[in-house]
Amino acid sequence: MKEHKLPRVGITHGDINGIGYEIILKALEPDGITELFTPVIFGAPGVLGYYKKSLGFEDFKARVVASADKAEPGAVNLVDIAAGELKVEPGKVTPEAGHAAKLALDAAVQALRNREIDLLVTAPINKEAMKSAGFPFPGHTEYLEAELADGNKSLMLLCREGGPRVALVTTHIPVNEVSAAISKEAIVEKLRTLHHTLRKDFAIERPKIAVLSLNPHAGDGGAIGSEEQEIITPAIQEAYSRKIMAFGPFAADGFFGSGSYQAYDAVLAMYHDQGLAPFKLLAMEEGVNFTAGLPYVRTSPDHGTGFDIVNRGVADPASLRAAIYAGIDILRRRKIYIRSKANPLKKQYVDRSGDKVKLDLTKDDNNPL
Repeated sequence: MKEHKLPRVGITHGDINGIGYEIILKALEPDGITELFTPVIFGAPGVLGYYKKSLGFEDFKARVVASADKAEPGAVNLVDIAAGELKVEPGKVTPEAGHAAKLALDAAVQALRNREIDLLVTAPINKEAMKSAGFPFPGHTEYLEAELADGNKSLMLLCREGGPRVALVTTHIPVNEVSAAISKEAIVEKLRTLHHTLRKDFAIERPKIAVLSLNPHAGDGGAIGSEEQEIITPAIQEAYSRKIMAFGPFAADGFFGSGSYQAYDAVLAMYHDQGLAPFKLLAMEEGVNFTAGLPYVRTSPDHGTGFDIVNRGVADPASLRAAIYAGIDILRRRKIYIRSKANPLKKQYVDRSGDKVKLDLTKDDNNPL
């Protein structure tokens, strides 16, 4: 395998009937882009050619390769996942599009495992099309947890450069199942993962995390639900006892409406729309979906397939571009963090008020003096 000095960014094409190819073309078109990273698209030459012609990108060049380990620096590379023609039907939900999206995702995940790419950026998929193609997961997050987490739990984290950062306890489940899915153990687990990723992937040494309530007005002392008193508050207290600076629970409407989120490094929401609706209002154009908790870096734009605007030339590549650069930044920070922990100082003893106290400099939460 060739040695690559620049990060190799794998990009799946997503749903071929959506805006995936348009935002990929726009994000990778600028001159000099391959001086920053090596793009490796997992897609289909025929579909790329279709959108190049229909959107006016005839001068865009991509080097077709059989596998990601054949990718060349200084060029846009395309791994052919289809080995044949695919039918493009812009704006339509089709099993063929779902199958093509799954093929790209499977190939990219295998390339990650083989270290043929350094990080993964996924273009949007359509869940109905994926299901019709036999994809058993409700979204990328759950699929990647099953394929790459090595038994650990993933965490869906929406972020933007400079904030806000919003993570979720539950992800792609119906609203009427949210309450039953929330437990003290689940919240503590998510807080631990969020705390760790903020330190490792975002270089925040002592992160402050706000935890949202489930019910309106944070339950109003039990008058509008008991989850805050019985589940969420005990989870926050346990996390705090583990030296995780978690606070709350806060009523979601006032918390975002007043700008209180700006005082925290991240927010943990109880369910999908509770966290993503305010996040996308604040950061839609440059928002990034990051899957924390994995031994690999995966990001994506924070929007969907855009069937209503496909093939009109108006799709905004800003979120995909932000996802690429966020992934590169996270990869760089993670490498620095891992190197900083590679050769920890040995345990020593200090004399404090006449008593010998063991000082363990290898622990993250140590603050002895």
